[in-house]
Amino acid sequence: MNFASTRNLDHCIGLSQALALGLAPDGGLFVPSTLPSFQPSDFNADHTLAAVACRLLRPFFADDALSGQLDAICDEALDIPAPLTALKPEHTWMLELFHGPTAAFKDFGARFLAACLQRLHPPDQAPLTILVATSGDTGAAVAQAFHRKRNLRVVVLYPDGRVSPRQAHQLGCFGDNILTLRVAGNFDDCQRLAKQAFGDPHLHSRLSLSSANSISLGRLLPQMSYYAYASISHWRSRGGKLNFVIPTGNLGNALAAILARRCGLPIGDIALATNANRVLPDYFSGSAYQPTASLATLANAMDVGAPSNFERLRWLYPDEQALRGGFIAEAVEDASIREVIANGEARYGRMFCPHTACAVRVLERIRDRGDSRHWAVVATAHPAKFEQVVEPLVGHSVEVPAALAALLDRPSKAEPIGADFEPFRERLRKL
Repeated sequence: MNFASTRNLDHCIGLSQALALGLAPDGGLFVPSTLPSFQPSDFNADHTLAAVACRLLRPFFADDALSGQLDAICDEALDIPAPLTALKPEHTWMLELFHGPTAAFKDFGARFLAACLQRLHPPDQAPLTILVATSGDTGAAVAQAFHRKRNLRVVVLYPDGRVSPRQAHQLGCFGDNILTLRVAGNFDDCQRLAKQAFGDPHLHSRLSLSSANSISLGRLLPQMSYYAYASISHWRSRGGKLNFVIPTGNLGNALAAILARRCGLPIGDIALATNANRVLPDYFSGSAYQPTASLATLANAMDVGAPSNFERLRWLYPDEQALRGGFIAEAVEDASIREVIANGEARYGRMFCPHTACAVRVLERIRDRGDSRHWAVVATAHPAKFEQVVEPLVGHSVEVPAALAALLDRPSKAEPIGADFEPFRERLRKL
């Protein structure tokens, strides 16, 4: 299969090249030239997540240098549990995506991308430098996935003071081939710096640059697998399609569900839950698409004012009326996030991180409108990563998963840097 830029669908390249580049040279995002079609019966009843991923992704890897290694890549990267567990209200589930090494859904895609790039970048070449802007969880997942990988190095940019303390500690606790920069700005500034670096020909002549943000196909494609796995499991046990409420900032995780549905998986409606950053809810309610400066919220990993993957969404839905009519998108303010977390154990029997709480509140609104269908809330991070928000609201401590505790025991260090491009450019030149 070939892949093209959202800005030039006539020029196609192979998957390996698209993975290595990360961002298309014209600034667009890589998209598949075609989408395969599946039936739920195409997947065996006893399939693991890795086996589902291998079956689902094989057409995307067809005729590529990585095709023969796809089984090994999936087995290596996707050995993370992704259970679909029932919540207290009838016909309600939670897809738990926080059981990876950094306790966030980003672990699935980051580990998959690292497994691909390690195979694509031989040790006799100059090091490949991965730039990653993070609003909280992506950077740690990428750093963990690439840590001490030979001939690969990572530069993480995060907004200083706008991630949780435990997120910040994770981001800086790796060292070795991981450089962590705390930027005096917001996530949009971090994302802008990364994009400027990709567009700088002088840096490209000196460094081999690639991306591990949600713009990367190596992140997007494997994230389709847990939606396939959950929806097929539900289809076999309950019959019918499963609807999802997905917390979203940069639209990468939601887009993975949308692509899985387009490929024929038994996925029903997809609702997008944002925090107070209303770019997507405003658009889907009829306003023009208008990126804005991001607002700081309790759900900090979704503090995005210019969702990068919206460009892919427009590629998938070239008719604007069809796009606007195809999704529910609602914003959730901090007060509602607090209320959901405070009431979570009594009402649902679960604790929620602030991002998952956004999805829970949107589902509550859907239920209040009389929708009794089968819905799953997507839980994107473990509440222990946000103990300063969650613990005062639930009135007790939150147990820290073992993998997260191990990271928090490490020393942590991040270099300060401004939000202007020239100092960042000079820092990269010193790598």
